[in-house]
Amino acid sequence: MIAAALDTKSRLAAILFSIAAAVALGGLVVGLTGANPISVYLEIAKGAVLGRGLDETLARSVPLVGMALAAAIALRAGLVNLGGDGQMLIGGLAAALVALYLPVPGVARAVLALAAAICAGGTLYRRLAAVLQLSLGIPFLIASLLFSYIARGLTSYLVRYPLRDPATGMPETYRVASGARLPAHIFDLPVSMAMVIMAVVAVVIVVNDRSGVNGFEWRMTGLNARFAQYSGVNLSRQTQRVAFLSGALAGLVGALLILGQQYRFTDGALLAPGYTWSGLMAAVLAMASPIATIVTSVFFAALQVGGFSMERALGLPAVLTWVLQALIILCLAARPILFRKR
Repeated sequence: MIAAALDTKSRLAAILFSIAAAVALGGLVVGLTGANPISVYLEIAKGAVLGRGLDETLARSVPLVGMALAAAIALRAGLVNLGGDGQMLIGGLAAALVALYLPVPGVARAVLALAAAICAGGTLYRRLAAVLQLSLGIPFLIASLLFSYIARGLTSYLVRYPLRDPATGMPETYRVASGARLPAHIFDLPVSMAMVIMAVVAVVIVVNDRSGVNGFEWRMTGLNARFAQYSGVNLSRQTQRVAFLSGALAGLVGALLILGQQYRFTDGALLAPGYTWSGLMAAVLAMASPIATIVTSVFFAALQVGGFSMERALGLPAVLTWVLQALIILCLAARPILFRKR
């Protein structure tokens, strides 16, 4: 317990240092544009937590937390999942098809659509990317990334031709019926069903990481795979399990976006906000710790929403917030060099 507490403090110190250093460097970048860094940061903060900004931050946190945890699960076990885009697309399209064409009542259709997204996103990468690493020695990082391109092409073709809604001029499916959608508000509160589902998933992942046997084995494998194997961990089975869970969570994110926000699958709409790479950066910044990953994801969501508010108020490009995210990761990567002990 003492070691765990020290490890948590070390991670927290590294994250806080990275954010503080990135804020200082970002202030220099903002200063070069002729703007006041303090005014910029204040506008970002206000835009993220005041008025409609808070609702937008919470809504954006759902896919970011999901994609970040999908990356963190894999990193925890020593895998690098770069196929989040493809898993999210496959899951989103599966959810849209079930919600559109399965002849069952609306609520049951929504539940089955979520289940289909989980199975589609997880099974695809468990059976393909994980098996390629185990049988042919192709790294999961490479296989997941390449399958992501295949998923992009496949989903793009389907929504542009056989599944396209001819009534619109966009490459998109028909609109999901209202009965199969996830409620945008629960009891007139600014809380959506997608938020509740993601909160439950996050709690399960945190509890499993802290108290579950699987969580312990994943951490042990991530630290030293050979030692974990000598200790009795079945690396083959664990790799497939982790790949399935990581892909399933990304597929669930795609379903939550389709059923809770967009209500139809549009070619490129799921990828435009860059949830996968923001989630991966959040997981890296949090060093794959689930709790820290959740906090970091919400911080990145607030940073991005505040960036749009800053762009409207001050006329500065919102891309400055992406620069700030990149600086945070670079500062985290440079920390071991800057503070190396003799």
